[in-house]
Amino acid sequence: MISALRAPLRRTAIQASRSLRASAQPVARQYSTAPAAKSNAGLWIGLGAAVAAGGGYYLYAKDLTPAEAAKTAATAGKGTAAAVKAGAGFKPSKEDYQKVYNRIAEIMEVDGYDDNSYGPVLVRLAWHSSGTYDKETNTGGSNYATMRFAPESLHAANNGLNVARAVMEKVKQEFPWITYGDLWTLAGVAAIQEMGGPKVPWRPGRIDGFEKDVTPDGRLPDATQAQDHLRHIFYRMGFNDQEIVALSGAHALGRCHPDRSGFEGPWTFSPTSVTNEYFKLLLDEKWVWRKWNGPKQYQDKKTGTLMMLPTDFALVQDKKFKEWVVKYAKDEELFFNDFSKVIAKLFELGVPEKQWATQPWIMDSA
Repeated sequence: MISALRAPLRRTAIQASRSLRASAQPVARQYSTAPAAKSNAGLWIGLGAAVAAGGGYYLYAKDLTPAEAAKTAATAGKGTAAAVKAGAGFKPSKEDYQKVYNRIAEIMEVDGYDDNSYGPVLVRLAWHSSGTYDKETNTGGSNYATMRFAPESLHAANNGLNVARAVMEKVKQEFPWITYGDLWTLAGVAAIQEMGGPKVPWRPGRIDGFEKDVTPDGRLPDATQAQDHLRHIFYRMGFNDQEIVALSGAHALGRCHPDRSGFEGPWTFSPTSVTNEYFKLLLDEKWVWRKWNGPKQYQDKKTGTLMMLPTDFALVQDKKFKEWVVKYAKDEELFFNDFSKVIAKLFELGVPEKQWATQPWIMDSA
């Protein structure tokens, strides 16, 4: 009963917050279906239930020596076992994935964790598991869910994501047929939508890889850097300046932790709500260097409770980036439209077109 009430209550709070923002400056931290196209049946029959259920082993065993196959078969064991249990012809429908979405939404809010929500860390999991893509080598991205393995799981940029992976593992146990790549990106979509953000097109088709597919360190943004670094990282994935700024709007969510990134604090006064407040704060607040023993970060001069990273502030120091910061600060609907497109693009990086079983869906909010 409580879970059923959470989504409408959150939407009401977000709407009220948006109506108040124009007339009041916060002085203290306040926390607070499109029709589916026909499925590619030939693809599903060709890949078989192992792929539909996350059995990356089916695709990769032919490329491994017997010793390598023996070592890595365990990573696909649950998926292939689930496929056998479900039947060789099992093909998850949109309704099956909607059940997964709904379960994620049910467990997203929790007492005792950051601002009582797993939402922001689930978005970060989906983001970081997808943002390793390199268009030149066509490696990385969401396809293989390689953050399950060391050393990628231990990369500094992924500190703290063990929390999100553990939460998703519980969902995986309930729905063992879903691949990790699909599960993690669907969790990102669910978190964005349930926290008041735009509808994000999503579709299944990712497969689970092995340790040999782990991506090298250094592919995710380094928050201590500036605009040249941002362009280097995001151009490598295939994004342009406008898309870089739109993706940065995800920093409306969550907070930094000294024991993870080294930085500390939230970007906005409502870190569990998707809004354009991040852009407004970048422009409207006076930001000063924080005096502390941690890495260099900015804090708002007025309250001292918010923070911005060097990569955030780079967006207003660079003329081309700032142009989009201004647009998104003035127009939340424009930001939502662009953010929906670019986050959907991010979540599909590294997945061959032939793997998709359907055109993108719009999942219903819980």
